[in-house]
Amino acid sequence: MITLSFMERIYESVISEHLAELRQMIFLSGPRQVGKTTTARQSARDHEYLTWDRQSDRRRFTRGPDEIASHLGLDTLQDKKTTLVFDELHKYRHWKSFLKGFFDVYGEKAGIIVTGSARLNVFRRGGDSLMGRYFLYRMHPVSLSELVRTKIAKAPVSPPAGISGSDFEQLLVFGGFPEPFLRASARFHNKWKRLRNEQLFREDMRDLTRIQDIGQVEVLAGLISGQTGQLMNFSSLSSDVRAAVGTVMRWFSALENLYFCFSVRPWYRNVPKALRKQPKVYLWDWSLVQDPGARLENFVASHLMKAVQFWTDTGLGEFGLFYLRDKEKREVDFLVVENSRPWFLVEVKSSGKRKLNPNLEYFQQKTGASHAFQLVMDMDYVDRDAFSEKKPVRVPALTLLSQLV
Repeated sequence: MITLSFMERIYESVISEHLAELRQMIFLSGPRQVGKTTTARQSARDHEYLTWDRQSDRRRFTRGPDEIASHLGLDTLQDKKTTLVFDELHKYRHWKSFLKGFFDVYGEKAGIIVTGSARLNVFRRGGDSLMGRYFLYRMHPVSLSELVRTKIAKAPVSPPAGISGSDFEQLLVFGGFPEPFLRASARFHNKWKRLRNEQLFREDMRDLTRIQDIGQVEVLAGLISGQTGQLMNFSSLSSDVRAAVGTVMRWFSALENLYFCFSVRPWYRNVPKALRKQPKVYLWDWSLVQDPGARLENFVASHLMKAVQFWTDTGLGEFGLFYLRDKEKREVDFLVVENSRPWFLVEVKSSGKRKLNPNLEYFQQKTGASHAFQLVMDMDYVDRDAFSEKKPVRVPALTLLSQLV
């Protein structure tokens, strides 16, 4: 069982490589307490750190780029590039124009890391885009693969690596947020969940959205937690929270933007009578899911979403995560797509006693996916590359998930 006081994250390699090779700013986005600030500062080594949450730094930000540059000595001759970490800057109303001005004037003198617990790319629809000036990296909770591998691979999947059953159980029970995972204490975990919930709804939701009915949004979040892995029915949710459908959809979007949950949409190309609209929803913190079967599915969904976003963000291609279901109620839990082409299917099962789901073969034929896996949670680790199999096959979760990110 892992009991380290500090754990290295794979994102440290990403940031170090970026700072060494690229001029663009790093946007490191992810949920509260996933380790963004610690990882950014650890990766940057010698650096200057400013945060919007500190009053003295806040005054400097509001006075503009030149004030920050003067404070950091960027207006004097230097023999090496300075690394800057700007934390929670998205809380500043004019953060986009600040960064644009700062980067355009001082970008050659400084490597810039911007961290935030709300989505730093939601502003793209605005007129003051920072496109071309940054690369976005989306930071996820700890995964099984990250327990044994923290260096960037040259290909999306890696060889399998053995992971102990106790580490797997610790991750499943306490979630992938570093502090509760490393402490592995039920009492601490309960207090941590309560505090994080208060921060999400009483601080982030209030500060970063215009939503007034925070209590109703909390009710919605509770309903979503109980419907993990199910198709979203916004009409039913609107009735339960006593709000208009459009309002509920807006609240749901805010919960996604604040990293409470994420949605997986249906894939319908080349699939007769496929569902086309309704998403399935999962939580960023799978430890909040009470139903054991739903938690296992959420656990796998989180690993797959982390993989496709990491592969995309690090330039290995354009990847996406979907599910498959048709009007005949044939369904497979997940489909991973690479550059708009189906790559592999995943059906989650808790027990190895379950027969191979015939829907895997059906949807593999319809989509042309290269691989089809029935991911079994209670099977022992097998030291063999799951991606060497072309036909539908049952594989241990410990094997397949260790090959991802």
